[in-house]
This record gives sequence, C-alpha cells and structure tokens, in this order.
Amino acid sequence: MTVRTRFAPSPTGYLHIGGARTALFCWLYSRHHGGTFILRIEDTDRERSTDAAVQAILDGMAWLDLKADEGPFYQTQRFDRYREVAQQLLKDDHAYHCYCSKEELDSMRAEQMARKEKPRYDGRCRNRTEPKPGVTPVIRFKNPQEGQTVVDDAVKGRVVFDNHELDDLIIVRSDGNPTYNFCVVVDDMDMRITHVIRGDDHLNNTPRQLNILKALGVTPPQYAHLPMILGPDGTKLSKRHGAVSVMQYREDGFLPEAVLNYLVRLGWSHGDQEVFSREEMVQLFDIKDVNASASAINPQKLLWLNQHYIKTGDLKRLGEELGWHLTRIGVDFSKGPSLEGLVKAQQERAKTFKEMAEGSRFFFEEVKGYDPQAAAKNLTPDVAPGLMTLREKLVALPDWTAPALHDALNSTAESLGLKLGKLAQPLRVAVSGGGVSPPIDATLELLGRETSLKRLDRAVEYIKSQA
Repeated sequence: MTVRTRFAPSPTGYLHIGGARTALFCWLYSRHHGGTFILRIEDTDRERSTDAAVQAILDGMAWLDLKADEGPFYQTQRFDRYREVAQQLLKDDHAYHCYCSKEELDSMRAEQMARKEKPRYDGRCRNRTEPKPGVTPVIRFKNPQEGQTVVDDAVKGRVVFDNHELDDLIIVRSDGNPTYNFCVVVDDMDMRITHVIRGDDHLNNTPRQLNILKALGVTPPQYAHLPMILGPDGTKLSKRHGAVSVMQYREDGFLPEAVLNYLVRLGWSHGDQEVFSREEMVQLFDIKDVNASASAINPQKLLWLNQHYIKTGDLKRLGEELGWHLTRIGVDFSKGPSLEGLVKAQQERAKTFKEMAEGSRFFFEEVKGYDPQAAAKNLTPDVAPGLMTLREKLVALPDWTAPALHDALNSTAESLGLKLGKLAQPLRVAVSGGGVSPPIDATLELLGRETSLKRLDRAVEYIKSQA
C-alpha cells in the first residue's frame, strides 16, 4: 500500500500554527513511508473563503517548504462530482430527500430541548416517498440507526460512537451545493487517501464520514486526530499567545527550519532530542509516537531554536534572509558591507532576523544622532583625548582587518592606562550611534576605514560641542 496523506485547510483566514503543524505531520508521515502528500483547499464556504486566504495558505506552505506531490485541488471545482455521488447514494437508498422547512426544524429542536433531549434531526422524511409541492429539498444521508461506529484512531486509540446519536446528515443543500462533511468523504475516496491526519476538533465528524464511506463501499482510511495546541498558560490558543499567520513568524524574524523544528516537538518526541534536521524528522517521525495530550506553546523555546539555526546556518542563505528583512524596514543594502559578513558578525548574539536587521541599520545609513543615554555615558569630555589618540593609531594601520583593529584598540587602551571597555564603548557609540553593535573590531572592519574615521571625527566634534 502506498501511503497517501492530505492537508486540507479551509481558506477562511491565514495558515496558523495549528494548521502548519497538521501540514507538517501529514508531510512527514508521507515522506517517512515514501508516499504521496496532497494539498486540498476546502473552499465550499463561499461566503468566508477568499482568494487572499488561499494565497496565504500557499505562501505559508511554500515558506515552510512543505511541497505537495499533488494539488492544490479546490473543492469548488468538483461540485459536479459531489452531485454525482449524491445521486448514487439516492439510487442505492443510502440517502433521501428532506422537505422540512427551517420553521419545522426549529420547532422540532425546541421540543427536543424542552424534553431535555439532544437536538437532532428525527428522520421524519426518511421514508417519505412523495415530494412536497413548491419545496426544493435537501439530500440527507441515511445514517445507520442501530449499532456502533468505531474509530480506531492512531493517536486517540479506540473511540466508540452510538449510531442512534448521529442524525441524518445533510449532504446536499437545497441550492444544490454539497456540504463540508460530504465533500471530504468524496475527496478522500477519489484521492485514495490512506491516512487522515487532522486536528481533534474533527473527531466528531469522523463517524459520519466513516458511515458514508461504508455506504459507498470504500475501505476507510486510518484516522489520526492531533490534540489541540494550548497557550503557555494552558488556555485555548489565541492571538495573544501567538496564534498568528505562519508568515507572521517570518516577519518577526524566524527561520522556517526553526519553526518546523518547534512544531514537530508540539506533541511528538524522539527521546530527549530537541534539535532535528528535516532529514532526521523524515527518518524518525511516526504518527504512533504523537502524544494524545494537548501541547502548550513555549515562545522561549522557539527563540532558542531560532538562535541555534542562526548560529549554525549557511551564511549565504542567512544573508539573503537578512536582506529580506532590511528591505522590509526600508534599508537599501546595495552599497555597504556584505550581508554574509553582517550575519557572521551578529549570529552569536541575534535571536531573530528582525533584531539583526534593526541592528544593521547603521552600516548602511548615516548616524544622524546618538542615543541620549549612551551618549551621556560615553561621549564625555574626558573621552575625547583617548578617541583622538586611537584615531592616530587607526589611520596608521596598514591592514583594516578585525585582528589588526583589535590589536590597535588593545594597545591604545593599554598605553592610556584604560580598561578596553573605557575606549571600546565610546568608539561603539561613535560609529553606531548607540550602545549596541557587533564586536567593535568586526564592526569597524565591516564599516571600512573611511566611514569609521569619518564617524569617529564626528563624535569628537560632538564631544567638543557639549563641553
């Protein structure tokens, strides 16, 4: 059997962190078994589905590099097929026309609730043979009224549903449009899905879908319902916890490999291992190892992972990511130090590329002013002589390299009887405008001789003006 999984989001919003984890688990399971991963867009909710939401899903999947082997398929392009299957169910007496009005249904449910019964359709049209004049009916599936439907879930274990608790589901509305649960069944059947991996909010849909599949004579797939993701405080995940678009994580400066590594550990583990390459995930992942309990997000762990991948990533690729972020904040990096050099100088400390991009501004833009607190502490009259002595040393340097600059700083501080920080920090403020930069020798090398000396001169003039 060839494993075939599918990720089937509804385009009613962005691709959020829970959806991305489902997509990852589906992708990993298919890759682990040498199978096929399918992307299906469940866009039958025409009022809420938008082209922008579809694009947000595609963008998120592309950024995470979760490439589909087939698709994307769109349910709105398959309506004729759904209607064909519905007619087959009618013909085989597994479905029927229901002529009940909204008023009738509301009254029925009100009476059931008054009797403290679970509101459900009571099947009053189930054996009706005559149409109701002037009424366009819906089509309902004839759910078994006796026995049980058992879901042998790969994550939840054995889950049993009594069939009499399941009412006769509408599969085609009166306007001729199929309903979600019916479309899912037909798609899974036609696409030969072997494993349905999805959120456990779909678990209650599963017995109905299983019964339709059985009526169609189809062997059902293996189901695996993933537990929900909670906020750090154990409550339902919301925007304040980080339930945002996957692409927001890129905008916030995270790498896709960090996000994937973070997601795979939300409910799945392999011993105590925390860091996984994509290849290791594919090799080690199995749905049976997914925990049935809900997982809570941990923003600090995501930051830790991101910092790990910044420290260990390929400089060329990391430089391209830095360039993307610099463009976002309006920095023209066409003239200035290399992006790879900037990454190398900052990768030991930076946790996100958003942070790194902001910290790189001064390499490409003129320092028009100084951070007031940093200037008050470091650009003081007693510092000017030391900076001027250092300038003479720097001007005389034959090689403008970080090691040579480091030696020049050390020897100048030593000759003046100063600790290195008493000279290096004023120099940092002079060339960057603030109190934070990469190591000062690397900073000077990246800025270049001309720019560094120009900014040093400006700082000395600033000090004199404040005296």
